[in-house]
Amino acid sequence: MKEVVVAYSGGVDSTFLLKVAQEVLGDDVIAVTARSSTYPEREFREAADFVLHSGIRHAIIKSEELDIPGFADNPTDRCYYCKRELMTKVIAVAENNNIRQVVECSNIDDKADYRPGMQAVKELSVASPLQEAGLGKEEIRILSKKMNLPTWQKPSFACLASRFPYGQKITRDKLLVVDQAEQFLLDLGFRQVRVRHHGSIARIEVAAEERNIFFDTNLMDRVYEKFQQLGFMYTALDLKGYRTGSMNEELGK
Repeated sequence: MKEVVVAYSGGVDSTFLLKVAQEVLGDDVIAVTARSSTYPEREFREAADFVLHSGIRHAIIKSEELDIPGFADNPTDRCYYCKRELMTKVIAVAENNNIRQVVECSNIDDKADYRPGMQAVKELSVASPLQEAGLGKEEIRILSKKMNLPTWQKPSFACLASRFPYGQKITRDKLLVVDQAEQFLLDLGFRQVRVRHHGSIARIEVAAEERNIFFDTNLMDRVYEKFQQLGFMYTALDLKGYRTGSMNEELGK
C-alpha cells in the first residue's frame, strides 16, 4: 500500500494501526474519526489529541447511527448497519483525496466473537491489516508499549450502543445516561467499566480485579444514589465482571 485512509477511533488497535501506517508511509496517511451520539466526547478528544501530536492528517466526519433505518430498534445485526454506514463515509474521504485503500483495525481475537460488522467490511473491500498479520489484542498491546504509544494499556472500548440488550430500543437520551454513568465510575477510579442498560436496571461490569472495590458501603451508596439520579431504579454489580461482548451471550441460548 502506497497511501491509506485509516478508520481511527483512538482505541488500542486503531492507534497502533495508524502509527504503523505513518511509520511505513509517512505523510501518505489520513486518519478518519467519526463523531456521533454513540461515541463519548472523552474518546474523541483523546483520538484528536494523538493525531495532532503525531502530525497526521485528520478528517472528522459526522456519523449518526440512530438515523439509520432500523438501527434504533437494536436488531442482532445492528453492528452491520453501523459499520457499513461508517465505512461508506470513510471511503468517501478516501475518494475525495484520490486514495484507493481504506483500512480498519479488527484483529484476530475479533473472529472469536459475534461481529456482524465484519460482513460490511468485507463487502466494501476495506482491508484489515492486523488480522492479515495474525495479531491479537495482547500482542498489539505489547507492540504498542515497545513503540511508546499512550494507548498500550488503555481499557477496551466499544460504542455505547453495545450496552443495550438486543431488541431494546436505543435513544439519544439512553445513550447519554449510559455515558454519564460510565464517566461517573471512571471518575471514581475504575479503569475498565461497562454500564449495561436493562430498562430500569443498570448492570455494572468492571474488570475482574476491580470487583472487590465495591466491597465498601459508602462507595455503593454513592453509586446507587448517582444512578438513581440518572433514572435507574435498581443498580446491580455483575458478579463475573467485565468481558467483551457480554450482550452476545444471550444469542447462544
